[in-house]
This record gives sequence, C-alpha cells and structure tokens, in this order.
Amino acid sequence: MRLILLGPPGAGKGTQAQRLVDRHHIPQLSTGDMLRAAVAAKTPIGIKAKDVMDSGGLVSDDIVVGIIKDRIAEPDAKNGFILDGFPRTVAQAEALDVMLKAEGMKLDAVIELVVDQNALVHRIIKRAEEAKAAGQPVRKDDDPEVFKTRLEAYNRDTAVVAPYYEKAGKLTKIDGMQPMDQVSAAIAGVLGH
Repeated sequence: MRLILLGPPGAGKGTQAQRLVDRHHIPQLSTGDMLRAAVAAKTPIGIKAKDVMDSGGLVSDDIVVGIIKDRIAEPDAKNGFILDGFPRTVAQAEALDVMLKAEGMKLDAVIELVVDQNALVHRIIKRAEEAKAAGQPVRKDDDPEVFKTRLEAYNRDTAVVAPYYEKAGKLTKIDGMQPMDQVSAAIAGVLGH
C-alpha cells in the first residue's frame, strides 16, 4: 500500500500516519528525515544534497525524488509506504509520478484530511492557553503565531497539490474534524481494510 496523506498543519496527519504504520507495518517516510539519513550515510544522492545544502541552496526536486527512490527500495518499504510532507508542489507531484512509473509502482491512495482552518487556529490557541495555565511550556508548534505562519505557507504553497491529485482521479477527501477514531475508520474504508 503506497499512499500520501495531505492536509494543513494540525489536521492530524501525524496521528493517522502512525496508526497506519502500526496497523500495516509500512514506514512513514518524512522527506526531511530521509534527506538527513542520506547525507549521514554519504549515499551518492546524499553527497549531492549535502553539497547543495552546504552552499546554502534548496535541495532540488530531482534530488528529493532520488532520495525517495532509494528509500522505497529498502526492504521495510517493499509492502508500501506513507509519504509525509511530500509532495509540497505540483512539480514534486509530477516528478514523483514519473519516478514511481519508472519503478513499476503507483500510488494506491492520496487522502486529504479536510479541516476547518479557523477551528484549528482556535484549537491551537486553546492548547497554548491550557499549557500556560498549567505552568507548562508552550510547544513551539502550539505558538499561535508560528502556527498561523505555517498555515499560511501551506495555503500558499502546498494546498495546490490536492487539486492535482483530484484532477488525476486519485484524491479522497476525509473530514478531519471528526473524532480521531472516525477519521481512522474512514481511512481504513478508503484503503479497503
């Protein structure tokens, strides 16, 4: 099972991805983690990525797709994977499609967790207030201003990926505002188990 989870920050992608990992014994692939691992392992593509990062540049889509290609060839991904944080742009989605096709693979599902973004902001503000009231530090991700900035970046850059997959007939939208167990059940329904 090869799938992509889409949705804004705070939509519950991480929670749902972990449930899928536990249930289906497939890895959740974070491009950031894969990039760091490839650099640390000094793979050919990792060396290219390091050179780009050391010069202060952004790693190209070709390099990121190359890292994903190397990672999905590893034994733990032979039964599938969950892509987390990729693709972030239509160009990345197109490059991913080309690479998967070349490898004789296809995505089984692209699931978008649809949420009320105003409700998410209120949820984050409430969580931050509760942490402060309890004398606990506020997680960086729960800082309302940081969260709003991340949400704006998602809406500006990444929200265009869902229509790309919708146009290709691959996208399923799930109400991410439901309780977590209902979201998990809806995802299981899409995946057929």
